[in-house]
Amino acid sequence: MMKHLIHSFAFLLILSIGLFSCKEDTDNDGGNEDGPNLVFKFNFDENQARLNNIGLPAEIPAGNAAQTPDFNSMSIHYIEMTPGILTQLGQGEVVYSGEKTNAGGADAVDFDQAIVAEEGTSFYSIPLSQVDAGTYEWIRTSVTYQNYDIDFNIVNAPFDTSVCGGDSQTGTVASFLGYNVYISNHSPKTRNVAVNDDKLQGYWMFETDLGGFCGQFNDVVTGEAPEGATTVVNPLFGTSDIPAGSCVVTGALTTPLTITGNETEDIVVTLSYSVNNSFEWIDNIPNGELDLDISNPANSDVIVDMGVRGLIPSWE
Repeated sequence: MMKHLIHSFAFLLILSIGLFSCKEDTDNDGGNEDGPNLVFKFNFDENQARLNNIGLPAEIPAGNAAQTPDFNSMSIHYIEMTPGILTQLGQGEVVYSGEKTNAGGADAVDFDQAIVAEEGTSFYSIPLSQVDAGTYEWIRTSVTYQNYDIDFNIVNAPFDTSVCGGDSQTGTVASFLGYNVYISNHSPKTRNVAVNDDKLQGYWMFETDLGGFCGQFNDVVTGEAPEGATTVVNPLFGTSDIPAGSCVVTGALTTPLTITGNETEDIVVTLSYSVNNSFEWIDNIPNGELDLDISNPANSDVIVDMGVRGLIPSWE
């Protein structure tokens, strides 16, 4: 009986998750060891403003709840620096574009060759000699992948949840937000999932980390969000649109970056992403916590948004 109930918990996750709101760690030093280089790093800021698609502050809607995930890593497959608000996508200085493949039958990001980096580590670098001189005010980044931990509760269980270490549990989410990503196989945390196919924006994996006796039943469930459900922050929507289905997050540099071509030292750009309450759900059990009802899945909270909620690039 116990084994049946815990295994059914994995299937419950599929019913509970409805919508989305984009290699292992490597320094990927594409720059010049002698420098100077343009270096990009990630920052995941839980206190940064929580924005909507057009870059305005976004409150959590009535009837919903949210939490700030514990981010582990991220991957982006495109970086473009632009001089102004009228510069159209692709017409700025494209300093990075990830590898692509047709292995799945269509043009897609090749996740096997994607760079995944933790906060504060070097994601990508390029010699400044390869970057056109000019003054840049905005940066666009296309988010491919996010990996983070979330908290959830097991509620209304027909067994003593103390065997799982209590009601409160954690799990790891791997979300793929690129326009189209070819994935051979991937482990959100420790368990491998074979995909060997293209996945459009919104494909996700969730690996449970049940404690205590229930740890033996940990598993990975997968799913796909509906088309157009991803929140993509673009404050330049009125002058420079982005294609539907992409995850091109746009942000204004805190100080314009001028590249002269005469630099002697590295320029380090920190891409600070808002993760402020970026994991959002319909709070069917109104307590502000993510609850999964074991006995009646229809009563479980339903995930409606995942991902970053804004971008503030800065440099030094």
